[in-house]
Amino acid sequence: MEASERLAARVQDLLGPRHPVFAAATLTPGTVTVAGRGADSQADFEIASVSKAITGLLYAEGLARAEFGADAVLGDHLPLGDTPAAGVSLASLSTHRSGLPRLPASAHPWRRTIALWRHGTNPYGETLDDLLEQARGVRVGRPLPRYSNFGFELLGHAIAAAEGTTYAALVRDRLVGPLDLDPFYVPTSTADLRPGALSGRSARGRTREAWTGEALGPAGGIRASIEAMARLAAALLAGSAPGMAALNPVAPFGAGARIGAAWITVDVDGRAITWHNGGSGGFRSWLGLDRAAGTAAVILSATAAAVDAPGFRLLTELTAIAAE
Repeated sequence: MEASERLAARVQDLLGPRHPVFAAATLTPGTVTVAGRGADSQADFEIASVSKAITGLLYAEGLARAEFGADAVLGDHLPLGDTPAAGVSLASLSTHRSGLPRLPASAHPWRRTIALWRHGTNPYGETLDDLLEQARGVRVGRPLPRYSNFGFELLGHAIAAAEGTTYAALVRDRLVGPLDLDPFYVPTSTADLRPGALSGRSARGRTREAWTGEALGPAGGIRASIEAMARLAAALLAGSAPGMAALNPVAPFGAGARIGAAWITVDVDGRAITWHNGGSGGFRSWLGLDRAAGTAAVILSATAAAVDAPGFRLLTELTAIAAE
């Protein structure tokens, strides 16, 4: 049995029968293996909140290029006037410590959630102008650790504005081109979806609308193939990806976890694992790195059922085999 067939069989075993369409990649020093079921290696998945980890890389790269300072605030780069959100620092956004809510009340999050559950509709279709209007009216709370989709939407658009471009273009110019990640893109509407774009399903098998939207991009709007994700993971392990400082933890984040610019580090069996996951209406994703061992694993699924535990398990097994 070839390595790709063994990987597909192992991941299917870890995921179980609820994941008929998935792709996975494993990396060890000198070896990259890509596999999948139900889709070819160029089919693109929603990577959902793994997009935040991408925004973290772009934030760290912009900081390294001095496109904005360590004390930069949203109002330096986005037209927020003298509203409370204008004074929120980019650094606090990058570690989920901005005081911004997960979603603003004006976005009616419960109404969106109910529509998703009942009809499978996309809850994130705002334009950038919509996002800015929400930001002008939002209340900023205490700067405590609090996961915020809204905060990362604003962060991504602020760092793009600092460079005088759009978030989608920044992803293309800083990551896709230099690292040869295609297909890896930020659709602003369903019209932007590639022919190879997969449709996602709920954990119960119900079709879900694609999550697209200009505002959403930096927090959950990127789509990518498993081959592109494998190339990204290889660059991260090699230290050649832009914004590598994002992976370095700078603050605690929950029980036993630490956070850099979006990237989370936890100890698993005495080893430091740097990772991020993602979940949308019809997809789940997980990317994890054991930087000391030079190993990585990626799982993308077109079903909205958890893949985190299988991802950690796959990476742990891979690292043990690589050490033999």
